Amino acid sequence: MLQVARAITHLNRWIGRWACLAVLIIFALLLADVVMRYLVGSPAVWTAEMATLIFGVYAIIGGGFLMAERGHVNVDIIYGTFSRRKKAIVDIITWPLFALFVLVLLWQGWDLASEAIADNERSNSIWKPYLWPTKAFIPVAAILLFLQGLVRLWSDVRVVRGLPIPDDIFGAPAATESEAHAAAGQSGEIQE
Repeated sequence: MLQVARAITHLNRWIGRWACLAVLIIFALLLADVVMRYLVGSPAVWTAEMATLIFGVYAIIGGGFLMAERGHVNVDIIYGTFSRRKKAIVDIITWPLFALFVLVLLWQGWDLASEAIADNERSNSIWKPYLWPTKAFIPVAAILLFLQGLVRLWSDVRVVRGLPIPDDIFGAPAATESEAHAAAGQSGEIQE
């Protein structure tokens, strides 16, 4: 089982690192759009829409990576003050809500993607690109996020039981308040 958890975390981290390159592609497309607008007087028909489609994939496919790295936004007013064990307990209790969200995302994403593929769906713009490649990433991303969520649940159970949670298998551990402050440079200590 540890090998499966390691593989899921490794896959999500690998996908996340490659997805980061999409930002460079989006930047290049939008830069080309601006350059064309000022040099030629009108932008290319496809650059802004291609940037939007790539951004859609980038935004959805990074969910598993963010979960592995604990990069999702938390409301830390109360949660941030908890110990790792208390955070793990809260995460275990709220995990069914996460599962419900991801399963609805998978269900609706599958419907969107399968309809787009069956209809060979295209955009209504002048360029008319196919939309199914972008929509097909929604259920894939939901599956990756759900799998990483299972790994995270397992790591939370291990934290509650006092077992080790290696970073390469379970992803980044939850930071305690003092670790979070130290990482943010707010520990209050003056270093000379």
